[in-house]
Amino acid sequence: MTTQALLDAVAGGVRVVDLGRRLTVGMPQSPNHPAYWHAHPRRHGDMVRADGGSAANDMISMGTHVGTHIDALSHVSQDGRMHDGLGMIELGVHTIEPIVRRGVLLDVPATLGVDRLEAGQEITVADLEATLGKQGVAINAGDVVLIRSGWGQHFDNGDGDTFRGLQTGVPGVSTAGATWLADHGVHAVGADTIAFEMLSPGAGHGLLPAHRVLLVENGIYIVETMALEELAKDAIHEFVFVLSPLPLFGATGSPVRPLAVVGA
Repeated sequence: MTTQALLDAVAGGVRVVDLGRRLTVGMPQSPNHPAYWHAHPRRHGDMVRADGGSAANDMISMGTHVGTHIDALSHVSQDGRMHDGLGMIELGVHTIEPIVRRGVLLDVPATLGVDRLEAGQEITVADLEATLGKQGVAINAGDVVLIRSGWGQHFDNGDGDTFRGLQTGVPGVSTAGATWLADHGVHAVGADTIAFEMLSPGAGHGLLPAHRVLLVENGIYIVETMALEELAKDAIHEFVFVLSPLPLFGATGSPVRPLAVVGA
């Protein structure tokens, strides 16, 4: 496609669906990571220029795996080894190229006839294949696949304890589902949950086998804590997926604001 064709498509009208969460102090997050904090060290009126103008500024502190974020391949190791035996510099988030690819939403609750999945429920390979069939879509190599569980509704409703699921668990894929995704040759995956994968009741965030399969064994990026309800409401299952991490040198992740772009 030529640049002009792209410009013509934009001029013809596109719809952009924001898949990122607003960053707020106190938002639900994994206890494994430093919390988000925002403050104004300078407020309007603290310093007033001769012409009456004034400026405010901000400072933030946060872990790189807080809010909607992407996991770099350096985020997880297994038996002391990261993906391809490489190191933090080779696999840091600064090495992730901006992503502009075909995106696919797998709306599992819609397939199963429920509003959202249960706490600790595994999204099985059968669930994923049934969702592909129901939606009439296919996964191609290089795609970005987003899996909706409906669990993001707890984030929307301000129920942070349930969203974290430290005691109750969180729905998601496990080893089998992650392997199925990897076998399709996807570039990245994402979900509306705090850790992408299934968290068993009472297990906290201690065991993450899908992270091992995806990040360590197959070099597939993971995007977590996504907002997927708007895509599901309008049955948008295919779109242009756009995401660009902050080039934080040597970091294991980055906050992101992913977008789904479709025709208007």
